[in-house]
This record gives sequence, C-alpha cells and structure tokens, in this order.
Amino acid sequence: MLTILGFVMIATFLVLIMMKKMSPIAALVLIPALFCVFVGKAAHLGDYVLEGVGNLAPTAAMLMFAIVYFGVMIDVGLFDPIVRGILRFCKADPMRIVVGTAVLAAIVSLDGDGSTTFMITVSAMYPLYKRLKMSLVVMTGVAATANGVMNTLPWGGPTARAATALKVDAGDIFVPMIPALACGLVAVFVLAYALGLRERKRLGVLSLDEVLTETETEAGAATGTAGETVLVQAGAGAGSGTRAGVPRADLTKTSPSGGAGSGTDADIPGEGASGVTASGGAAASGETASSGAAASDAAPGGESDDDGFQGLDPHRPTLRPRLYWFNAGLTVLLLTAMIMEWLPIPVLFLLGAALALTVNFPHMPDQKARIAAHAENVLNVTGMVFAAAVFTGVLTGTGMVDSMADWLVGTIPDGMGGQMGLVTGLLSIPLTYFMSNDGFYFGVLPVLAEAGQAHGVSTLEIARASIAGQALHMSSPLVPAVYVLVGMAKVEFGDHTRFTVKWAVLTSLVVLGAGILFGII
Repeated sequence: MLTILGFVMIATFLVLIMMKKMSPIAALVLIPALFCVFVGKAAHLGDYVLEGVGNLAPTAAMLMFAIVYFGVMIDVGLFDPIVRGILRFCKADPMRIVVGTAVLAAIVSLDGDGSTTFMITVSAMYPLYKRLKMSLVVMTGVAATANGVMNTLPWGGPTARAATALKVDAGDIFVPMIPALACGLVAVFVLAYALGLRERKRLGVLSLDEVLTETETEAGAATGTAGETVLVQAGAGAGSGTRAGVPRADLTKTSPSGGAGSGTDADIPGEGASGVTASGGAAASGETASSGAAASDAAPGGESDDDGFQGLDPHRPTLRPRLYWFNAGLTVLLLTAMIMEWLPIPVLFLLGAALALTVNFPHMPDQKARIAAHAENVLNVTGMVFAAAVFTGVLTGTGMVDSMADWLVGTIPDGMGGQMGLVTGLLSIPLTYFMSNDGFYFGVLPVLAEAGQAHGVSTLEIARASIAGQALHMSSPLVPAVYVLVGMAKVEFGDHTRFTVKWAVLTSLVVLGAGILFGII
C-alpha cells in the first residue's frame, strides 16, 4: 500500500506542476500533507516536516549565501570577461549560443556546485536568449543536462556518496568511468548542436558583421548614446530603426518560412510558454532598477519588442575594476576550500558573502542595496527548498521511499542477477529523479550491491553504474539547485521538466551504454 501511495503521490505532484494547476511550492507542501493523511499518519506530519526542514536547512543556508556571493561577483564585473568571450564565440547565431551554453555550463560545473553553475550560466546567456527571442527552456535544459553529467566528479556528491555507502575508493569509481562520462558530455554537445539548429530554423539564420565587444545593454539612455539596428530579411528588403542603448550591429536574417519566428515547434515552448516576465533580465543579471532605464521603444501593438530585456550594463555603477583580482582570488580561494573541504560549504559561502560585501561595498547603504537586489532570488530559492523539505520529510518519514525501493529491487528476475550492473544503471535513472541522492545511495544502492555480489557482480561495477542517472537527477524537483536555474531564467518548472526529461534520460542511457560497451560496468 505504501508503495502504491508513494508512486501516486510523486505522479500527482509531477502532473499538477507540468499542467500548471499548482505552483511548485504549493504542490510540494499540500500534496505530501494530503497523502500523509491518506497513510494514516497525520498526527506525525509535524515531526516529518521538521525533520525534513532540519535536513535541508544547511542546503538552504548554502544557497542563500551563494546567491548573494555570486550576485555580488556579477554586480562588480567578475564574470564580464567570460560573458564577452562567450558573446564573441556565439555572435548572434542561435546554434552557437546553445552550444556555448553547454560548454559554459560544463566548464563552470568543475567546481562541483550546481547552484554556482546555474547562476553564472544564466547570467551570461540570458541576455542573448532574450535579445534573439530564443526559447529559454532550451537554455535551462542544456545547462541542467550538462551539469548533471559533470555532477559525477568525486567532489560533486554522487560519487562520494556511492563510495561511502559501499566502502570503496571514490577514485576507483570515477577514474574508470571517465570514457563513459566523456561520451555523455559529447552527447550533451551533440544535443545542444541539434537544438541550436532547430532554434536557428525556427528563428532564421542570424550573423553579426561586427562582433560585439560589450554585452548589449538597455542602459544606453543613461549614457546619452543611441545605436542603430538594421534588419535585413531575405527577399524582403531592408528596414531600419533606432533603439536607445543598443550598440550598432548589422544583422542578416534569413527566415526559412518567410519571417522571423514564424515557424513553431511543438517541442520547444516560445517566450509565453517559458513563463518569461518583464523583469526577467534584471533578475538574471543581478541588476537593480537604478542600473539603467529600460528601453521605451515599443513594437507594433504597444508591446515592448525586447520584453524587458536587460543585459549586463558595462557602465553599471556597481562595477569594481580595481578590485577585479581581489574578487577573482577570493572566488578561487572559495572554490578551492569547497573542493578541499576545509569548512562546511554553508560556512564558506557565509564568510565569502560577508567578505565580498564588506570589501566591494564598504558603505552600509550600498551593502543593503546589494542584498535587496538579490532578495527575490534568495526568497524564491530558499522558499522552494523548505517546501521540498515537506515533500522529502513525508516521503521518508512515512516509509514510502523504503517501500518503493524494496518493491523495485524485488521485481528484478533471478535470471537478471548476472546483469546487476545494467539493472543498477537503469534503476538509477528514475530513482535518483524521484528521491534524493542520499535516499538512493544510502538506502537503495547497498541492497543492489548485495544482490549483485550474490551473482558475482563486483561492488565497484555496481557503484559505477549507480552514477549513470545523474544527467536526469539535476532536473529532479528534489534538487534545490534546479530552482536557482528556473528561477533566474524565469522559466516555469513544469515547462522545464516537460522539455528536459526526455533529453536527460537519453544522455543517461548514453553514459550507461558507453560504460557497458567499454567494459567498465
């Protein structure tokens, strides 16, 4: 009975948020509370919730101070060179932009923290997606999948958990899996290339005659500049217009169906489906309203052509060029301390945020302004984390997780005993999505390893197979970092889930298949 209720509760949650019948926070709180009553343990709901909140409180604290820290680093210009480098590569080609998203997410993922990866990736790429009216779920889907593959690094979490649970060395798990994980990363880049081509086909082929050396900005009105944008549509002549604050760029646009963006793709939601709001640019870039005035030029029909686009203003008052190397050194020191585990991650980000604010903004009003600028992201993400604590608390406290795990392990036929590596890899895909990594690696994996040993499959093979499903795990509603991603990108979680799951599952299968093909699993 608990098994059925567990699966029904998870299915109900996913259906309601994907159909947008409930917000993720409301669904994470109300649905498990209702099922707790169905199980007959309503009297223990408070205990389950408090236990879940207690378990996730360090994560919430880490996310809160990480958002403040990296928000300040974005404000002071630490990542502007990265943004300019990505822009030079991407130009205005949708295919290059999507591939650039995958490359940037993979590189930043080397620090082992998903929240950091998503904050930097969205801040760098969001302006390009908005300017070219590309689908934002493509950005979130590619970034989450790339980060999922890289999440298998020994300091990323899953590999360390598998090593701890099975009492083996993390290096013995990760190093042999490198070829398989490399195949998974290649699969992400191929996926990004294919999605980019599809975006290019939907929007038209764009190319910049002059590579922009600065990020596009809506703050040009404050500096007294005015740029000219020239759009040329194949076979349709040229048109021109002026736009305050947009650097001059000559664009050539070739639409395969007679107009930019006239084609539709049922698999890639447009701006409306992505849940984009007019304040999206400001949230993603860490800007405040005082950074620059929004463009007032309106498209036919009275709507803003850029839907509130706001990039990283190269003239924003929060820039601290003289402190660039201090901020870079502080960030490297912080990431090194995370990898070396000198202190708990929440403590590191707390100290880092306090130091970054004090050095870059020594005056109290400026510090308050920076905290206020990022308060929306902090509240959205931490609120989602504590709501998820209700879900995980009920799922664990009522015994649903244990019951579902035992049922799944019990359904494995005896004839599959010799293929426990394959079985473990296949099970890791849905199980690490429907439950936390802790629940899977410390609750389910030891049972699978014991079953594998009984059939002559080594513990190391089981451990390696267990990390194959991480590409999907990073889009799980139980992963706090994914709320940073969708929150900063202003994408509905249901849209992200509906778009990403199939590609993430495919990537996980590539990792698993490569592991079996190379004899690693």
